[in-house]
Amino acid sequence: MNALTLKVAVSLVNAALVAGHKISSAPLTVAVLDNGGHLLALQREDGASLLRPQVAMGKAWGAIALGKGSRLLALDAQQRPAFFAALNGLGQSPVVPAPGGVLIRNQQGVVLGAIGISGDTSDIDEQCAISAIEEAGLTADAGVAA
Repeated sequence: MNALTLKVAVSLVNAALVAGHKISSAPLTVAVLDNGGHLLALQREDGASLLRPQVAMGKAWGAIALGKGSRLLALDAQQRPAFFAALNGLGQSPVVPAPGGVLIRNQQGVVLGAIGISGDTSDIDEQCAISAIEEAGLTADAGVAA
């Protein structure tokens, strides 16, 4: 696969929501962006709070825009807060440097897009994203420090 399709994006969203249900997560919002940062699919579960779509998109956007999962972006933001504050005035969308933004790679390692999830703790959000990506036979890159 060389590009995310709407069909794949919708299946990723659904798989992420199922993963959340399996672990009794709080209501989630899931956004899938292509490798150009364009929104392909977004779903907000009943009961998810008002800003969850923007947070989910910001996690995914940050991963795409900076080329690494949002777990590493969170570490970077701690070390360079002024840089991250400036980023939010530069791009088409805010960057949310918190776990839950996971790059989607094909088997050759090419970035196809990203999933951003918001609703539970950042670790749970990230876990659901990784589960969905792996279920689709793709590679999840959450930015876990080696």
